[in-house]
Amino acid sequence: TFACPIFSMTGAVWTRQGSRVIQSIQNASSRRSHTALKSEYDVLVIGGGRNAAYLQKGGLQTAVLERRHVLGGAAVTEELFPGFHFSRCSYLLSLFRPHIYEDLELKKHGLKIYRRNPHAFSPMLEDGVGGAPPRSLTLGSDMVLNRKEIGKFSQKDAMVGHFRAAQPLLDAPPVDIIGLTSGSLRTRITAAKTLMPLVKCGLKLGKNIPDFYEIVTAPIMKILNQWFESEPLKATLATDAVIGAMTSPYNPGSGYVLLHHVMGELEKEKGSWGYVEGGMGGVSNAIASSARSHGASIFTEKDVQEILVGPDGVAKGVVLKDGSEIHSKLVLSNATPYVTFKKLTPQASLSPEFIKAIDQFDYTSPSMVLWMYKRTSTHKHKNTNKHTHSLSLIHYGGFSFDRPMLEMTIPSVLDPTLAPPGAHVVSFFTQFTPYYLEGKEWTDQDKEAYADLVFDWVEQYAPGFKSSVVGRDILTPPDLERIFGLTGGNIFHGSMSLDQLYLARPLPCLSNYRTPIKGLYLCGSGCHPGGGVMGSPGWNAALAVMADMKRS
Repeated sequence: TFACPIFSMTGAVWTRQGSRVIQSIQNASSRRSHTALKSEYDVLVIGGGRNAAYLQKGGLQTAVLERRHVLGGAAVTEELFPGFHFSRCSYLLSLFRPHIYEDLELKKHGLKIYRRNPHAFSPMLEDGVGGAPPRSLTLGSDMVLNRKEIGKFSQKDAMVGHFRAAQPLLDAPPVDIIGLTSGSLRTRITAAKTLMPLVKCGLKLGKNIPDFYEIVTAPIMKILNQWFESEPLKATLATDAVIGAMTSPYNPGSGYVLLHHVMGELEKEKGSWGYVEGGMGGVSNAIASSARSHGASIFTEKDVQEILVGPDGVAKGVVLKDGSEIHSKLVLSNATPYVTFKKLTPQASLSPEFIKAIDQFDYTSPSMVLWMYKRTSTHKHKNTNKHTHSLSLIHYGGFSFDRPMLEMTIPSVLDPTLAPPGAHVVSFFTQFTPYYLEGKEWTDQDKEAYADLVFDWVEQYAPGFKSSVVGRDILTPPDLERIFGLTGGNIFHGSMSLDQLYLARPLPCLSNYRTPIKGLYLCGSGCHPGGGVMGSPGWNAALAVMADMKRS
């Protein structure tokens, strides 16, 4: 049985307002149970701060200021309709760094994960042979079953292990080029320590360094054509090479995007992905609970209007939208580089050259997110009789309104807390969609038409699907920007292209999390190592802060 209930957001104004009232009451209650916002702290973190616990543990009185009524940035759970809970933006967990998971004792603070197995189900539109159903490809954790599945299309293909040697680079700031090439001998010796992650990466790779280099820089289809024969397998793997990226699997650099998506792990299972119980807000809530247990303060509905910069060019705190000032010794921004420097930082504090460089950072987004809920249905899926929670319909091209690329997940198959009995919540991550439609903004009619197109494609694979839909929430790139602060709607806080990685993320002069404003640091996904719910940017930024505190 292909079970997945769904919903149409016409008339969703009431449900969103009702949800906001419910969540505001809950958040108000939560705020009352904690200390009130003070006028001064050691550190202020703008936006959800995964580094707040580390800064607080380091002896810095830390406060997190979240703009929205719900904590977590893009990793949130929202009740868009009574009884239905949606991971409204980020929807899966894998990249979160294991050492942070353990350091913050997230299990103790309520984090529970349902592993996604099988990982992917890719159905095919074809006529079955001899009365058999159409073929499909299912991949999971069992390598024996994977080979059996692949064997339906090709006996020559073999599963090839993904390189994870880049992991040492995730848990440390990039190489300190300025420190290595200038300054005192002591400064150069200290900077030389930043080479160690590169050395570890190289030692892990050994003789595979040329292969690794090729994977990172090449079009992923070049690599997959070398490794595999069957089109369904190559298409399934290539999907992770374009997720969230305005690129094609035939473009250079798409190999790195795939690498970025497969380098994670969950509870020591390499490459595993999973759903968080209660939705992705469960991650943010567990991190917040951990931070509070160490004494950090966390506040919602505190919208920062401006970063205070003194005449000496040093960050002094922030001004909120209500006009109140909060002072601090340090400010860390989890917002995108564009928001941080173009909207929050006084422009007179930055050089014209720096502002121009910030304007060149690419935030192009190809993605739309659709969430829906639906009644449980008993219609048969044409390609399987299994109850699956992840399905990919793969077509590649430009801006795609005829045959969009779809990743469909049904987390409530594994997590019963997300929907009432007899119903499910369903998500679609779709590509490729532009920020503007032929030079004009998306209208409600445009969004509804696109959602109908998505459902029409699913209907071809699972007849009866559309009739089970109860309602839907449609988020275009502008919606992702407006609601979650994702500049351009880019889920990674900036494209993960080769020119915007490692030493160049977001700019060569910003790759070590420090900014031209003394006391102001970046700590979001716009920094190395990039997007995804992984915690590394916040961890690395905290390391930079603590190192600077020791030197001062």
